[in-house]
Amino acid sequence: MSNLFPRAAVASVWIYQGLWCKVFGRVPHHEEIVGSIPFLNPSRAHRALVALGLLECVIALWVLSGIWAPEAALLQTFLLVAMNAAGLVWARRAIPDPVGMLLQNFAFLVLAWIAAGSRV
Repeated sequence: MSNLFPRAAVASVWIYQGLWCKVFGRVPHHEEIVGSIPFLNPSRAHRALVALGLLECVIALWVLSGIWAPEAALLQTFLLVAMNAAGLVWARRAIPDPVGMLLQNFAFLVLAWIAAGSRV
């Protein structure tokens, strides 16, 4: 039960980003970013966005469970690095503040590792 509040904070970000922003489509900016991937047509981009949102919801549940916490933090790190890199490569024009995005995601990952029980 230790680290419940940090785990809940991390999970809530994944739920918000996954369910609200991507699955429910409440942030069209996300679809624009995924739609910029060259090998995705609009239909595939939408399906990829929803699939990514569902994956983020699964990550939220995993983080909240506290099971295999270091592995969950590692997956979160890889996923955020991949998403940030892809966004900067293919959708740079659609990201209004790339430096802010990177700083916020760095802070979020520090919290994810703390929630996993790591001494960062």
